[in-house]
Amino acid sequence: MVPAAKKITVGTLFEEKKEEWHLELLAGGNGMETRYVTTADINRPGTALAGYTGVFLKERIQIVGSTELSYLTNLSQERYTQAVRTLLNLDPVAIIITKNLPVDEIWIKEGNQLAVPIIRTPLDTTPFIHLLSAFLDYRLAPETYIHGDLVDVFGVGLLITGESGIGKSECALDLVDRGHRLIADDLVRVLRRGTGILMGYSAAKSPVLAHHIEVRGVGIVDVYSLYGVRAIRVQKRIEVQVCLVQWKSGAECERTGLDEQYTEILGVKIPQITIPVVPGKNLALVHEVIAKNHILKVFGYYPAQRFNDELMRIMSKAPVDPYITEDQE
Repeated sequence: MVPAAKKITVGTLFEEKKEEWHLELLAGGNGMETRYVTTADINRPGTALAGYTGVFLKERIQIVGSTELSYLTNLSQERYTQAVRTLLNLDPVAIIITKNLPVDEIWIKEGNQLAVPIIRTPLDTTPFIHLLSAFLDYRLAPETYIHGDLVDVFGVGLLITGESGIGKSECALDLVDRGHRLIADDLVRVLRRGTGILMGYSAAKSPVLAHHIEVRGVGIVDVYSLYGVRAIRVQKRIEVQVCLVQWKSGAECERTGLDEQYTEILGVKIPQITIPVVPGKNLALVHEVIAKNHILKVFGYYPAQRFNDELMRIMSKAPVDPYITEDQE
């Protein structure tokens, strides 16, 4: 199930990025905590300023740059005032003016009266749009938490899941010892970024608490202190889920790899591989093979399918004449 969309207030956006983006509040301060940003998309309100209001995406932050303001300055004062009033009466969530461009007093007056936040930044328009969209995409991304470990194995993000005590943390530690990188242990924070991308993070509230592994019988292990900075990562795309299950006699498991299984997280489908766990099994090696096999598939090479095709080709050939095989010459 996909969780409900998140939202943040314009005031939260302003406070979190005020220093980095040199934001300045010009008007509409009384609407900062009552207006919510719900989408990472932005809008350039040129058509609205020109008079067409048939389609206006008021839930998006409106970016006003030199193009829009140059158009307005070529109008008479009466038409300039009317254009600004038309835009603000459409009730946009917020307006951000780029390049520290000067604005007419009508912006301030109408913004305060209608409680529409009007913010200014010295950043250029296009770079600022990229920064704003990336920030909102992260802050508004649907998220969930999954009990498991996330490890970067040969550049492939493996999400290791399974019932408590089955050996997820020990497997993750073994992979780190073999040169791979830990992102999260015990609880993985998952965000859906962009279109169909799952990003995994440690669920720890502080970086000091992240990158620790609980090994039963040993206690808490600090991966950073033991293995150094090369053994950890802050985030990683989740590409394959590996589910560890207790081996049961007679239980069915995939033998050829022809029937691929998938799972869905936050509405995104990713491959799922179920590994039965038995004493003495080298799980770290199995996970390395899973990662390498996934890389081959990304490049369009499917080992199981190729093996099956070759087997079918051999079986379809006519049998060899016994005279040839029994000829001793």
